Amino acid sequence: MVPYGLLALLTVYTIADGQSQLLLCAVTAVWMIPMFTPILHRESWILFLGLVLLTLILVLRVPAFGFFTTAAYIYAFTFLPWPGRIPAIASVAVVAGIAQSSSIEKTGISGYVITGVVVLLNMVIMAVMAWVLHREELIQDELARSNRLLEELQAQLVAQAREAGVLEERRRMAREIHDTVAQGLTGIIAQMQAAEQRLAVPPQWEHPFAAVKQLARDSLTEARRSVDALRPAALAESRPNESRPEDSRSDESRSDESRSEDSRSEDSRSEDSRSAASRLADALAGVAARWSSVHDLPVRVETTGTPRPLDPEAESALLRTAQEALANIAKHAGATRVGITLSYLDDEVALDVLDDGAGFDLATSKDGSYGLTIMRQRVEAWNGTLQIETEPGAGTGISARIPLPAGGHR
Repeated sequence: MVPYGLLALLTVYTIADGQSQLLLCAVTAVWMIPMFTPILHRESWILFLGLVLLTLILVLRVPAFGFFTTAAYIYAFTFLPWPGRIPAIASVAVVAGIAQSSSIEKTGISGYVITGVVVLLNMVIMAVMAWVLHREELIQDELARSNRLLEELQAQLVAQAREAGVLEERRRMAREIHDTVAQGLTGIIAQMQAAEQRLAVPPQWEHPFAAVKQLARDSLTEARRSVDALRPAALAESRPNESRPEDSRSDESRSDESRSEDSRSEDSRSEDSRSAASRLADALAGVAARWSSVHDLPVRVETTGTPRPLDPEAESALLRTAQEALANIAKHAGATRVGITLSYLDDEVALDVLDDGAGFDLATSKDGSYGLTIMRQRVEAWNGTLQIETEPGAGTGISARIPLPAGGHR
């Protein structure tokens, strides 16, 4: 509104002074409409040069219109880009200098010299001002970039702090597991080995006794993996039929047994030589083999498609789903056959666990619902789906599907 206010005041002044320039003022007002109206505004050198020319004509007729050069300065400083702003401001400074030196007599060369000096001073002063304002703009831009960077760094720090909190909580839980579950399982293994050495195990108890020891060893390995905050042991071992040698130590020192178990766990980790793509299939085969030996029930494990690597935690979710399904079969199904199929499809990996057991009614049965809920939560955490097909007397089928990450491992 400043340009229009100046033009209105100068128009009234010239009318009162008897030097009316109504036509030129009207043309100038219309010319400024696309320059200073926000809706119609356009960055245009033609509009700017036209405004400078109209202002020059007004100044030559009535020097008081030199005050109107403010409108051209406003447009140049606000809308014209750097460094083209410099010659634009210089042209306005020439018009302003002509207006300021209008009262100087130009009968001799001295008058023109003084006029030139006034014009030059205007040009220098306004050019310096333009440079200072440009530097200020650069500083403001740099400040804005710095603020954006600080916001990004702050977000990163918050994420790192959150991650550190999660890691610290996992370490705390690992310590608790080590001091309770792992130590307890180590003691169980040591006591059972001591019992084997001191007493003759009746033949009818040999298989259950061996099964208990194997379950304790597997649970101990899983507990140690939790202590290390790693994925399940079966994924890292990657040897489906790997078995541990029987330990002949007595229970005279539980700490010695714990150290020997640590050593065997480290040895098994160092033997992981299979590719990441086949890790899950090997882990499932290992879990199935151990479950089959404990429950004396055959399990058929099949892998279809081309194995591709998943996020270790996604592999963990599928492995845990298979373990939970096998545990439910052992507790409730009364099955004679069990099948596990791992299928690598175009955009997802599917795990199917089938049995020919008793089945159950999903609508009414609450038995095992907690385990099914945990399975579903694990799979859905990776944008997957879990489907259960069963009915009384017709067996049970559990199908878990997790999308494959774009480009492989995420």
